[in-house]
Amino acid sequence: MIVNILRFSFKDGTTEEEKAHALAAMRRTAAVGSAAFGVVGQDLGDPAEGFTHTYCAGVEDLAALERYMYEPDHLEGDHAILPHLARLSAVRLSDDMDPGLGEKILAMHLRKVAAYPEWGLLLDSIPDVRLATEA
Repeated sequence: MIVNILRFSFKDGTTEEEKAHALAAMRRTAAVGSAAFGVVGQDLGDPAEGFTHTYCAGVEDLAALERYMYEPDHLEGDHAILPHLARLSAVRLSDDMDPGLGEKILAMHLRKVAAYPEWGLLLDSIPDVRLATEA
């Protein structure tokens, strides 16, 4: 199982309607067929860290992760979500003890950026982003 946890907050000035639209897009992404489970809701961590919401989704393995990254709801959802984020921090974990798993996931991320450069630009436009996507 590979689990992706995204803690985030919205940009100042994001309307409640825009927030609701982004959260609905996240819930659709968390419910795609390649996801084993998903949840979106309030962040219950330390408020001083500045995160207001959390997205969590799990996929069975690398093959499921590859499908998940290219699911239409995921691709479309990011365009409704990412422009509204002020902060984004990713935590990934897995019960797969392959020491090369992180590098394999990074390679998938880089292939997606190459295939969808506009997606990479959306990520880069978030003022405070920590995705651990560098080797």
